[in-house]
Amino acid sequence: QVEDHMANLIVAQMLFLEAENPEKDIHLYINSPGGVITAGMSIYDTMQFIKPDVSTICMGQACSMGSFLLTAGAKGKRYCLPHSRVMIHQPLGGFQ
Repeated sequence: QVEDHMANLIVAQMLFLEAENPEKDIHLYINSPGGVITAGMSIYDTMQFIKPDVSTICMGQACSMGSFLLTAGAKGKRYCLPHSRVMIHQPLGGFQ
């Protein structure tokens, strides 16, 4: 699940991997039921900010914010395993 503590760890790891070798792709494996929007956006912003391409691979499921992060991978480097599931739902508008 995408939540604040986990997002902080992923952001820190991506920044570390960029510092170690800015030319080497980073692979992000996703199995997520979704989660907190602001936490997911911090991961997304970091993926766009760093120099290395981020390859995203769905294994299991990528739902809600997980599917958003799956689509944030570098063009041509977004993958789903054969039996994985991706779920995108309508954005919430905050009104009824």
